[in-house]
Amino acid sequence: MGRYINIDKELFMKLRDEQIEKFGDVPPPWVCYPNYHPYSMGWRMGSGETHIMVLNDWLDEQNFNYEERLNYLKKYPAPPRWYARIISFLLEVDTVEFDEKDCLPYLEQLKELGFKDTDKFMEDLERDH
Repeated sequence: MGRYINIDKELFMKLRDEQIEKFGDVPPPWVCYPNYHPYSMGWRMGSGETHIMVLNDWLDEQNFNYEERLNYLKKYPAPPRWYARIISFLLEVDTVEFDEKDCLPYLEQLKELGFKDTDKFMEDLERDH
């Protein structure tokens, strides 16, 4: 929680504890906010932003290895539009500047790991955005 100075510590811990009680951990964003697009303004303000802060803090504490990250993601199947975030988290690749061609080899890796509809990544990403 050290990197977030403008949030009430008690509220932060309460939100985190509620997620852990409900899910057993802090779930990824597509679970708590399934209607938010990965590029939604909702991740930069309000409850979406708070969820991302709680999630990132919890993930930092977990310090998951590759297998643990994979198991965590398999617990929460994601829509294809989230695959760039998954590539970044699971494979530890910076996807901020990626375009479709850059993602292809990584999407193939996700497909081999059992992630569904990797071929629909761009179509899903462009939907509702």
